[in-house]
Amino acid sequence: MRFWVEALQNRSSKKRAQFCFLNLMNALILAAGYATRLYPLTLNKAKPLLVVGGKPIIEWVVDNLQDVPDLETIYVVTNDKFAADFQVWSERYQDRHPQFKFKIVNDGSKSDADKLGAIGDINFVVTRENLSQSSLLIIAGDNLFTESLEGFVVCAKGSEATVGVYDVGDREAIKKYGNVLIDDDGIITHLEEKPQKPRGTLAAIALYYYSPLVLSLLTTYLAAGNNPDQPGRFVQWLYTRKPVKTYQIKGKWLDIGSKETLEKADAILRTIKT
Repeated sequence: MRFWVEALQNRSSKKRAQFCFLNLMNALILAAGYATRLYPLTLNKAKPLLVVGGKPIIEWVVDNLQDVPDLETIYVVTNDKFAADFQVWSERYQDRHPQFKFKIVNDGSKSDADKLGAIGDINFVVTRENLSQSSLLIIAGDNLFTESLEGFVVCAKGSEATVGVYDVGDREAIKKYGNVLIDDDGIITHLEEKPQKPRGTLAAIALYYYSPLVLSLLTTYLAAGNNPDQPGRFVQWLYTRKPVKTYQIKGKWLDIGSKETLEKADAILRTIKT
Protein backbone atom coordinates (compact mmCIF):
# COMPACT_ATOMS: atom_id res chain seq x y z
CA MET A 1 0.00 0.00 0.00
CA ARG A 2 2.79 2.41 0.93
CA PHE A 3 4.57 1.69 -2.37
CA TRP A 4 1.32 2.33 -4.27
CA VAL A 5 0.77 5.67 -2.50
CA GLU A 6 4.38 6.76 -3.17
CA ALA A 7 4.04 5.74 -6.81
CA LEU A 8 0.90 7.88 -7.15
CA GLN A 9 2.64 10.81 -5.46
CA ASN A 10 5.62 10.51 -7.80
CA ARG A 11 3.31 10.33 -10.80
CA SER A 12 1.42 13.39 -9.59
CA SER A 13 4.69 15.28 -9.09
CA LYS A 14 5.77 14.43 -12.64
CA LYS A 15 2.45 15.68 -14.01
CA ARG A 16 2.81 18.94 -12.06
CA ALA A 17 6.34 19.34 -13.38
CA GLN A 18 5.17 18.71 -16.94
CA PHE A 19 2.32 21.18 -16.51
CA CYS A 20 4.73 23.84 -15.22
CA PHE A 21 7.04 23.17 -18.16
CA LEU A 22 4.17 23.65 -20.60
CA ASN A 23 3.35 26.98 -18.92
CA LEU A 24 6.87 28.31 -19.37
CA MET A 25 7.31 30.89 -22.07
CA ASN A 26 10.32 32.43 -23.78
CA ALA A 27 10.54 35.91 -25.24
CA LEU A 28 12.25 36.99 -28.44
CA ILE A 29 13.23 40.58 -29.18
CA LEU A 30 13.78 41.31 -32.88
CA ALA A 31 16.90 43.47 -33.22
CA ALA A 32 18.65 42.29 -36.38
CA GLY A 33 17.72 45.14 -38.71
CA TYR A 34 20.10 47.84 -39.90
CA ALA A 35 17.70 50.83 -39.63
CA THR A 36 19.11 52.52 -42.73
CA ARG A 37 16.41 55.21 -42.57
CA LEU A 38 18.02 56.49 -39.39
CA TYR A 39 21.55 56.81 -40.81
CA PRO A 40 23.94 58.20 -39.63
CA LEU A 41 22.51 57.60 -36.10
CA THR A 42 22.40 53.84 -36.68
CA LEU A 43 25.52 53.50 -38.80
CA ASN A 44 27.53 52.32 -35.80
CA LYS A 45 24.81 51.65 -33.25
CA ALA A 46 21.80 49.33 -33.45
CA LYS A 47 18.45 51.13 -33.30
CA PRO A 48 17.29 49.33 -30.11
CA LEU A 49 20.43 50.59 -28.35
CA LEU A 50 19.72 54.25 -29.15
CA VAL A 51 18.87 56.22 -26.03
CA VAL A 52 15.28 57.48 -25.85
CA GLY A 53 13.72 59.05 -22.79
CA GLY A 54 16.92 58.54 -20.81
CA LYS A 55 17.64 54.86 -21.57
CA PRO A 56 18.15 52.52 -24.54
CA ILE A 57 15.00 51.63 -26.49
CA ILE A 58 15.47 47.93 -25.69
CA GLU A 59 15.37 48.68 -21.95
CA TRP A 60 11.89 50.13 -22.30
CA VAL A 61 10.89 46.85 -23.94
CA VAL A 62 12.48 44.61 -21.30
CA ASP A 63 11.30 46.73 -18.36
CA ASN A 64 7.73 46.05 -19.48
CA LEU A 65 8.35 42.31 -19.06
CA GLN A 66 9.06 42.51 -15.32
CA ASP A 67 5.56 41.41 -14.28
CA VAL A 68 5.10 38.79 -17.01
CA PRO A 69 4.56 35.36 -15.40
CA ASP A 70 6.44 32.16 -16.28
CA LEU A 71 9.08 33.92 -18.38
CA GLU A 72 12.06 31.64 -18.93
CA THR A 73 14.66 33.27 -21.22
CA ILE A 74 14.75 36.50 -23.23
CA TYR A 75 16.41 35.91 -26.58
CA VAL A 76 17.67 38.90 -28.56
CA VAL A 77 18.28 38.16 -32.23
CA THR A 78 20.70 40.54 -33.88
CA ASN A 79 23.24 40.67 -36.70
CA ASP A 80 26.96 40.10 -36.82
CA LYS A 81 27.67 43.84 -36.82
CA PHE A 82 26.00 44.53 -33.46
CA ALA A 83 26.01 41.17 -31.63
CA ALA A 84 28.92 42.15 -29.36
CA ASP A 85 27.20 45.42 -28.42
CA PHE A 86 24.01 43.61 -27.38
CA GLN A 87 26.07 41.12 -25.36
CA VAL A 88 27.68 43.96 -23.40
CA TRP A 89 24.29 45.62 -22.88
CA SER A 90 22.62 42.39 -21.69
CA GLU A 91 25.36 41.68 -19.15
CA ARG A 92 25.14 45.17 -17.69
CA TYR A 93 21.35 45.07 -17.61
CA GLN A 94 21.32 41.65 -15.96
CA ASP A 95 23.66 42.90 -13.24
CA ARG A 96 20.93 45.38 -12.30
CA HIS A 97 18.04 42.96 -12.94
CA PRO A 98 19.22 39.45 -11.99
CA GLN A 99 15.72 38.01 -12.36
CA PHE A 100 16.14 38.07 -16.15
CA LYS A 101 18.04 35.53 -18.20
CA PHE A 102 19.31 36.62 -21.62
CA LYS A 103 20.76 34.97 -24.68
CA ILE A 104 22.05 37.00 -27.63
CA VAL A 105 21.67 35.18 -30.96
CA ASN A 106 23.75 36.30 -33.95
CA ASP A 107 21.90 35.58 -37.22
CA GLY A 108 25.17 35.88 -39.19
CA SER A 109 24.10 38.70 -41.48
CA LYS A 110 26.62 41.47 -42.10
CA SER A 111 24.61 44.10 -43.98
CA ASP A 112 21.11 45.11 -45.00
CA ALA A 113 21.68 43.24 -48.27
CA ASP A 114 22.03 39.79 -46.69
CA LYS A 115 19.66 40.08 -43.72
CA LEU A 116 17.29 37.18 -43.03
CA GLY A 117 14.22 39.35 -42.48
CA ALA A 118 12.12 39.43 -39.31
CA ILE A 119 10.21 36.20 -40.03
CA GLY A 120 13.43 34.53 -41.15
CA ASP A 121 15.03 35.60 -37.87
CA ILE A 122 12.17 34.22 -35.79
CA ASN A 123 12.43 30.87 -37.53
CA PHE A 124 16.23 30.93 -37.21
CA VAL A 125 16.09 31.38 -33.43
CA VAL A 126 13.24 28.89 -32.91
CA THR A 127 15.15 26.26 -34.89
CA ARG A 128 18.65 26.92 -33.57
CA GLU A 129 17.62 27.27 -29.92
CA ASN A 130 15.00 24.50 -30.06
CA LEU A 131 12.19 26.75 -28.82
CA SER A 132 9.32 24.93 -30.49
CA GLN A 133 8.30 23.08 -27.31
CA SER A 134 6.99 26.14 -25.47
CA SER A 135 5.14 29.35 -26.31
CA LEU A 136 7.02 32.39 -27.55
CA LEU A 137 6.40 36.09 -26.94
CA ILE A 138 7.82 38.11 -29.84
CA ILE A 139 8.46 41.87 -29.71
CA ALA A 140 10.07 44.17 -32.24
CA GLY A 141 13.07 45.86 -30.66
CA ASP A 142 11.97 49.29 -31.89
CA ASN A 143 8.39 49.15 -30.51
CA LEU A 144 7.82 51.01 -27.27
CA PHE A 145 4.90 50.66 -24.88
CA THR A 146 4.06 52.80 -21.88
CA GLU A 147 2.34 49.95 -20.06
CA SER A 148 3.40 46.52 -18.83
CA LEU A 149 2.96 43.61 -21.23
CA GLU A 150 1.57 41.45 -18.43
CA GLY A 151 -2.02 42.03 -19.59
CA PHE A 152 -1.17 40.99 -23.12
CA VAL A 153 0.43 37.72 -21.97
CA VAL A 154 -2.38 36.87 -19.53
CA CYS A 155 -4.91 37.41 -22.34
CA ALA A 156 -2.83 35.46 -24.86
CA LYS A 157 -2.07 32.37 -22.78
CA GLY A 158 -4.16 29.44 -23.87
CA SER A 159 -4.57 30.79 -27.40
CA GLU A 160 -2.78 29.46 -30.46
CA ALA A 161 -1.85 32.95 -31.59
CA THR A 162 -2.47 36.46 -30.26
CA VAL A 163 -1.44 39.77 -31.83
CA GLY A 164 -1.25 43.20 -30.22
CA VAL A 165 -3.40 45.87 -31.89
CA TYR A 166 -3.51 49.63 -31.47
CA ASP A 167 -5.95 52.23 -32.73
CA VAL A 168 -3.85 54.87 -34.51
CA GLY A 169 -6.99 56.97 -34.97
CA ASP A 170 -6.06 58.18 -38.45
CA ARG A 171 -6.80 56.60 -41.83
CA GLU A 172 -3.71 58.19 -43.35
CA ALA A 173 -1.40 56.96 -40.57
CA ILE A 174 -2.73 53.39 -40.81
CA LYS A 175 -1.38 53.17 -44.38
CA LYS A 176 2.09 52.58 -42.90
CA TYR A 177 0.94 49.57 -40.86
CA GLY A 178 -1.11 46.41 -41.05
CA ASN A 179 -4.81 47.34 -41.03
CA VAL A 180 -6.85 44.79 -39.08
CA LEU A 181 -10.57 44.09 -38.69
CA ILE A 182 -11.84 41.92 -35.84
CA ASP A 183 -15.11 40.21 -34.89
CA ASP A 184 -17.01 40.52 -31.59
CA ASP A 185 -14.66 37.97 -29.99
CA GLY A 186 -11.54 39.90 -30.99
CA ILE A 187 -10.57 37.39 -33.69
CA ILE A 188 -8.97 38.76 -36.87
CA THR A 189 -11.32 38.68 -39.88
CA HIS A 190 -9.21 40.82 -42.21
CA LEU A 191 -5.59 41.99 -42.29
CA GLU A 192 -3.92 44.01 -45.02
CA GLU A 193 -0.34 45.26 -44.81
CA LYS A 194 0.12 48.93 -45.76
CA PRO A 195 -3.32 49.32 -47.36
CA GLN A 196 -3.97 51.99 -49.99
CA LYS A 197 -7.65 52.05 -48.99
CA PRO A 198 -7.83 51.32 -45.23
CA ARG A 199 -11.00 49.83 -43.77
CA GLY A 200 -10.45 51.29 -40.32
CA THR A 201 -7.75 52.66 -38.01
CA LEU A 202 -6.84 49.55 -36.00
CA ALA A 203 -3.22 48.53 -36.55
CA ALA A 204 -1.67 45.12 -35.97
CA ILE A 205 1.64 45.84 -34.26
CA ALA A 206 4.83 43.82 -33.83
CA LEU A 207 3.78 42.12 -30.60
CA TYR A 208 2.94 38.43 -30.89
CA TYR A 209 2.26 35.35 -28.79
CA TYR A 210 2.65 32.05 -30.63
CA SER A 211 1.97 28.53 -29.35
CA PRO A 212 4.28 25.62 -30.28
CA LEU A 213 1.80 24.59 -32.98
CA VAL A 214 1.97 27.99 -34.65
CA LEU A 215 5.77 28.15 -34.35
CA SER A 216 5.93 24.91 -36.33
CA LEU A 217 4.18 26.67 -39.23
CA LEU A 218 7.02 29.15 -39.75
CA THR A 219 8.96 26.66 -41.86
CA THR A 220 5.83 25.95 -43.92
CA TYR A 221 5.35 29.67 -44.54
CA LEU A 222 8.97 30.23 -45.57
CA ALA A 223 9.25 27.05 -47.65
CA ALA A 224 6.38 28.33 -49.81
CA GLY A 225 8.50 31.33 -50.80
CA ASN A 226 6.55 33.90 -48.78
CA ASN A 227 8.03 37.26 -47.72
CA PRO A 228 10.60 36.60 -44.93
CA ASP A 229 10.52 40.20 -43.72
CA GLN A 230 7.80 42.25 -41.97
CA PRO A 231 6.45 39.95 -39.23
CA GLY A 232 2.89 41.02 -39.96
CA ARG A 233 3.09 39.13 -43.24
CA PHE A 234 3.09 35.85 -41.31
CA VAL A 235 -0.04 36.92 -39.42
CA GLN A 236 -1.67 37.86 -42.73
CA TRP A 237 -0.99 34.30 -43.92
CA LEU A 238 -1.89 32.69 -40.59
CA TYR A 239 -5.31 34.21 -39.87
CA THR A 240 -6.87 32.49 -42.90
CA ARG A 241 -5.72 29.13 -41.51
CA LYS A 242 -6.16 29.48 -37.74
CA PRO A 243 -8.04 31.80 -35.36
CA VAL A 244 -5.77 34.70 -34.41
CA LYS A 245 -6.80 36.52 -31.26
CA THR A 246 -6.12 40.22 -30.63
CA TYR A 247 -5.36 42.33 -27.57
CA GLN A 248 -5.72 46.10 -27.75
CA ILE A 249 -2.84 48.03 -26.20
CA LYS A 250 -4.27 50.62 -23.83
CA GLY A 251 -1.26 52.83 -23.16
CA LYS A 252 0.80 54.61 -25.78
CA TRP A 253 2.48 52.67 -28.56
CA LEU A 254 5.50 54.29 -30.17
CA ASP A 255 6.98 52.88 -33.35
CA ILE A 256 10.51 54.20 -33.97
CA GLY A 257 10.87 54.32 -37.73
CA SER A 258 12.31 57.74 -38.49
CA LYS A 259 14.20 60.63 -36.89
CA GLU A 260 10.88 62.41 -36.39
CA THR A 261 9.29 59.49 -34.51
CA LEU A 262 12.51 59.06 -32.53
CA GLU A 263 12.38 62.69 -31.37
CA LYS A 264 8.65 62.41 -30.61
CA ALA A 265 9.20 59.26 -28.52
CA ASP A 266 12.06 60.92 -26.64
CA ALA A 267 9.85 63.89 -25.72
CA ILE A 268 6.98 61.64 -24.57
CA LEU A 269 9.07 59.17 -22.59
CA ARG A 270 11.06 61.87 -20.78
CA THR A 271 7.83 62.76 -18.99
CA ILE A 272 7.49 59.22 -17.63
CA LYS A 273 9.24 58.23 -14.40
CA THR A 274 11.51 55.19 -14.83
